[in-house]
Amino acid sequence: MIAAVVIALLFGLILINVPIGIAICAAALVGMVWQNGVFGLYNAALTLFDGATSFPLIAIPLFILAGALMNTGGISRRLIDFTSALIGFIRGGLAMVNVAVSMFFAEISGSAVADVAAIGSVLIPAMKRKRYRATLAAAVTSSSASLAIIIPPSIPMILYGALADTSIVQLFVAGIVPGLLGGFAMLCLCWWFAVKFDLPREEAFSLPRLWTAFKAAGPALLLPLIILGGIFGGLVTATEGAGLAVVAALVIGVFVYRELSLAEFYHALLEGITQTAVVMLLVAASAVLGLHLTELEVPQKLARAITELTQNRYAVLMILNVLLLIMGMLLHGAAAIILVVPIVLPLVHLIGIDPVHFGIILTLNLAIGQQTPPVASVLVTACSIARTEIWATTRTNLPFIAVLFALLMVVTYVPFVPMGLVELFYR
Repeated sequence: MIAAVVIALLFGLILINVPIGIAICAAALVGMVWQNGVFGLYNAALTLFDGATSFPLIAIPLFILAGALMNTGGISRRLIDFTSALIGFIRGGLAMVNVAVSMFFAEISGSAVADVAAIGSVLIPAMKRKRYRATLAAAVTSSSASLAIIIPPSIPMILYGALADTSIVQLFVAGIVPGLLGGFAMLCLCWWFAVKFDLPREEAFSLPRLWTAFKAAGPALLLPLIILGGIFGGLVTATEGAGLAVVAALVIGVFVYRELSLAEFYHALLEGITQTAVVMLLVAASAVLGLHLTELEVPQKLARAITELTQNRYAVLMILNVLLLIMGMLLHGAAAIILVVPIVLPLVHLIGIDPVHFGIILTLNLAIGQQTPPVASVLVTACSIARTEIWATTRTNLPFIAVLFALLMVVTYVPFVPMGLVELFYR
């Protein structure tokens, strides 16, 4: 009874536009007072503090800051120039450039919103000038940006790893193959759109132009090698790798490209602080809600209910995918992770699903949720840049959403796809 009231109160507060972090905390506190009286609030304060002080979570503000520094330090623009010189000569090449640059950007920022803001502000106007429909420009930019949470490093993976007490490095490795498959499928879809709508080629291929663009983008191209090489090579943890990303972005922006002024650095810091405050409030509030739901034995009851219905692993995965798709459509990514993980993790362990495998499934569901209204945080950002209506863009975006859904099915039911590299290097 109490759990139902808490969940109903939570969604009621969200529907009237109460900030999600505050709604989570308020609903949990009401439930705690109802169950234990005001004395239950003593644990809430300690839990709020403990929930936001996990060492792996330090990586989140650092990767956010690294993405902001890339936007202002000239790194994103040089990545776009290089990719355009490399594949822009193909029909519809500008759309392919969009996807390819998103994959590069994903290897540094780990944030889909940062990706779409950085790349969309440059490529969406360029695509519109080249006779691309505005809805197609927004759809390509939005969907390819969601690769940023599949390809490592990924902020949702960091958050999941901290909540589930799972190796973040193994989550990163598990995301490599699905991320590359998703990127390749989107490149093929861009080519199909190009043929269908007779989209233009960019400039003819020029080896001198490619060499010039490569030299200019060289320092930016080193960033993924430095960050991921350090993490996968065991030289740094994911959190230390995030700090390394900030330092590298600063050095390149200030001393190599010389485009990162003190004023721009201040704005990047402000952006990083704002985004971090939102995420960390969610994390702290989720710890309180998780404590309360655990006291009510909600995760255990859910696990028992589903296992009484079926103990077939694939059927349970189907049920979890439906739940995660719905949550991804209704909530922002961090909020969905925070609400779902403490509840379903006991079931994941009970059925024998590898928590790393489940983390990739969860991430892909969130990637789809970023593209599907009513929340669709990444799609909304792309639409605001392209000045398109969200439902019209969603119709154009359906083939790209289908690619993400097909990838979700492959990852869910062919575990070797995400887990092959993990098994090879870590087990």
